[in-house]
Amino acid sequence: MSPTLLPSLRRQTTTLLTTTTTTTSCRPSSVRALSTTSPLFYNQPRVPSSAIPIPSVSGRTNVPALEIPAYPYGPHRIYHQSNTGLYGSAKIRFGNKVSSRNEIKTRRKWRPNVHTKRLWSDALGVFVRTRVTTRVLRTVDKAGGLDAYLLGGKPGRVKELGPWGWMLRWRVMLSPAVQARFAAERAALGLPPVERDLFAEVEEGLAREGLRKVAADAQKQGSSKKGSGDAAAVVTAQDLMAETSRMLAEEQEFLIGEESEFAAEAQAEAEDALDQQQQQQGDGFMKEEKPNSTTV
Repeated sequence: MSPTLLPSLRRQTTTLLTTTTTTTSCRPSSVRALSTTSPLFYNQPRVPSSAIPIPSVSGRTNVPALEIPAYPYGPHRIYHQSNTGLYGSAKIRFGNKVSSRNEIKTRRKWRPNVHTKRLWSDALGVFVRTRVTTRVLRTVDKAGGLDAYLLGGKPGRVKELGPWGWMLRWRVMLSPAVQARFAAERAALGLPPVERDLFAEVEEGLAREGLRKVAADAQKQGSSKKGSGDAAAVVTAQDLMAETSRMLAEEQEFLIGEESEFAAEAQAEAEDALDQQQQQQGDGFMKEEKPNSTTV
């Protein structure tokens, strides 16, 4: 190889290396950037024979009638992930790893052992999907199930539940099985029964919200005759039930069968007579009388 070609080959090699290095450094990194992971919003199943859904992790529901009581201890200010599962009192623990040879301390941390499980609820009749630590899972097994763990009455248990466990506790307490259990306990203690039926009240509230939503959707779709007819039918049925309840409260009489037919016929005859009378008065007012002609 001639000496004159060596500088040109060196320049080309340097250019290729520079281009390759630049291209490699400009490639987007596939490693996920460090950030706080958003909470997991579980897709809960529908509770059979009930319109009350299992609340979401965030506490927001699509139905305004569901008013979940506030958690007495408030959300956790440290380790926010524990607000979205059954973590108990577990948090990230920090410490040092000390070498046995030269006693050098290395900072480290221990995270809770968290799993995503489907726990069976006897009161709801479905599997509830939630994050749970191994310690809480062992406590659930010792207590006799998810319902027994959530319905614990001691302050320590309520503090362990956290915001998510508190919402699950509220939903389990609304189930008919738990309501019947509470009623039996009150009867055993000699206490009078509770007049308010929370389950029935929430169900009625959901039904009212459903009727309002159907009527609002039908009004928005005013161009569709079928939708308007359905909304009118829903509103008419609701008004009829309200009128019936009012008449029962005032102890008014209902016209049923032949009596209602006779009343309708009498009302029609009275309207016909009134129309004839008005027509006769109108004819007399508009009639033009001619003067009498006399012959001479």
